[in-house]
Amino acid sequence: MTNPILRADLLMLITAAIWGFAFAAQRLGMDHIGPFLFTGLRFSLGALALLPLLWLRSRRQHRPIVPTSALRGGVLLGLVLSLGINLQQVGLLFTSVTHAGFITGLYVIMVPLLGLLIGQRTPAGTWLGALLAVVGMALLSLDGELRIVSGDCLQLLGAVVWGVHVLLIGALVRHHDPLPLAFLQFATCAVISLVLALALEQPSAQAIVDAAPALLYAGVIAVAVGYTLQMVAQRDALASHAAVILSLEAVFAAAAGALLLDESLTLRGYAGCALMLAGMLAAQLWVRPQERSLASGTR
Repeated sequence: MTNPILRADLLMLITAAIWGFAFAAQRLGMDHIGPFLFTGLRFSLGALALLPLLWLRSRRQHRPIVPTSALRGGVLLGLVLSLGINLQQVGLLFTSVTHAGFITGLYVIMVPLLGLLIGQRTPAGTWLGALLAVVGMALLSLDGELRIVSGDCLQLLGAVVWGVHVLLIGALVRHHDPLPLAFLQFATCAVISLVLALALEQPSAQAIVDAAPALLYAGVIAVAVGYTLQMVAQRDALASHAAVILSLEAVFAAAAGALLLDESLTLRGYAGCALMLAGMLAAQLWVRPQERSLASGTR
């Protein structure tokens, strides 16, 4: 039988890769359209991509497409997601993809800190892994002194929101089907972002067409596939444990910046990648048996 912890780890690693390359798509898309319209359209695509799967499941299992029991949790996730993703998207206007990947990845520390506030116990290996991951992301992303500019501040605020988002998902997917939750949060985020776009931006049809390749990746792959994989994986993982693996999106963001946006990666950056991988392994291997039972989704 497949080890549920290993399966969750692999799904989260795939998610980190998808999200890392999404940073480049988010930046490229804003060459044509504003941040709120980009976010609204990508999450609309993500919600629409899930509808056929939800419809087929509802017919096969003779139950509603979206159970009413998941409505409150899904909308709450969507509100938190809207705040986090729009802080990230607007912040990308004022900072680099590699830099944004590092600052966003600070939620790897936010998750255990926020977890302590609600009474969660965090394994020592996760703390060590988080520390190594943060130092690694610093080496990866900061070539000089960190300047606290507007884009950096927005990304830092977003990191706090992403920490809350990870904890909420970890709590909700243990009691609700992740697919309806994912659809509801995507739809909520899409509606909020499109309303903001209509109020604050001046979209045009041609600009949307020009942004289509970036929108398709950011919407169908990063949202429909990436966020859904995260929710499925977190059914079998500790929230703070998941954060360490998902923080590897910074490594993939740096790779995307180098490949697609000519952002260079130095030897110091490669050292940062190695430290982040070491952090992931520390969080995986330094776990007591009783913590492994919790990570495997024991109710």
